[in-house]
Amino acid sequence: MYMYPTYHYEDQVFLERQFPGLPGFPGMPGLPQFLGQPGPPPSSQAPTAPPPAFIPQQQSASTFAVDPGAISFCLFRNTFIWLNNGASFWYYPIFVGPRSVAGFRWNGRFWTIFGIDTRQINSFSCF
Repeated sequence: MYMYPTYHYEDQVFLERQFPGLPGFPGMPGLPQFLGQPGPPPSSQAPTAPPPAFIPQQQSASTFAVDPGAISFCLFRNTFIWLNNGASFWYYPIFVGPRSVAGFRWNGRFWTIFGIDTRQINSFSCF
């Protein structure tokens, strides 16, 4: 199953203030161009190593949306995410907005850019 990135206007405004003058990804307005573009912040690059080789055990699930403040502690760290639809994957978040998270998702072979609405996240654990 493919998850389409979900971004919100509030996140776009926040990103434009954080990264003035940087255009968005093609087809993803409001996200700075991190991959292959001149001048991006060095910490916004995809990880150079794969995530840990284990799958952590889910500690607890929530019936409420994940708090962006809580997941912000996982910025630039390997994070395992469980979604409300049952999907789970390794993630490397680089931005947390009021209602969405942007970063890189491990597809089993390499990191791909990925964003998701925090309301779709059931729980997470960062390492």
